[in-house]
Amino acid sequence: MKKTISQIVSERILILDGAMGTMIQQYNLKEEDFRGERFAHIPGQLKGNNDLLCLTRPDVIQDIHRKYLEAGADIIETNTFSSTTVSMADYHVEEYVREINLAATRLARELADEYTAKSPDKPRFVAGSVGPTNKTCSMSPDVNNPAFRALSYDELAASYQQQMEAMLEGGVDAILIETIFDTLNAKAAIFAAGQAMKVTGIEVPVMLSVTVSDIGGRTLSGQTLEAFLASVQHANIFSVG
Repeated sequence: MKKTISQIVSERILILDGAMGTMIQQYNLKEEDFRGERFAHIPGQLKGNNDLLCLTRPDVIQDIHRKYLEAGADIIETNTFSSTTVSMADYHVEEYVREINLAATRLARELADEYTAKSPDKPRFVAGSVGPTNKTCSMSPDVNNPAFRALSYDELAASYQQQMEAMLEGGVDAILIETIFDTLNAKAAIFAAGQAMKVTGIEVPVMLSVTVSDIGGRTLSGQTLEAFLASVQHANIFSVG
């Protein structure tokens, strides 16, 4: 039986894969690659919606996963950085969020299992990528109305939970809440992870990565890394970076 990611990390350092977006750029994909026949009816531009490629060009996403595994990655991330209803609403494809997350997880899971079968002594793992979304719970997007918020904590948590439930059902080994710039967004994601695990009955580690916005070492919402860690210490976090 394959060891869990928590068991393996106590034995050796695990290597996470690299960026997905910059890798996708190397394929010089066009609007039709993102749109395909299935999304011909969707208004506006879909090019740039990288997560949608899990449905329209799964071959590209799996090729990128394979390159990282060949390079020695122990953990590959799902192509789901923006796969919440909050972020996908900009592209008018929010109704496909569950399907995108399931497809993305299965694409990564298939290759991780393939490489684990080749080298059972070096198991590969899948981390479900959860981005910060394009909205913030802590700050107003309107300088003339500082009390305004583009969305509420509950709305964001519900959107995250929908994403994470699909990831867990698809078979992720961990959830990676990444490029955090707003602590309240991160708290919504951490809460959603716990709720999703209760609903699915599947427990996996939660990983965090934080974005530092200025030379003083603070996040966009104004916290130092020490303050950020203090504000999430109530959660059982597997790793922070």
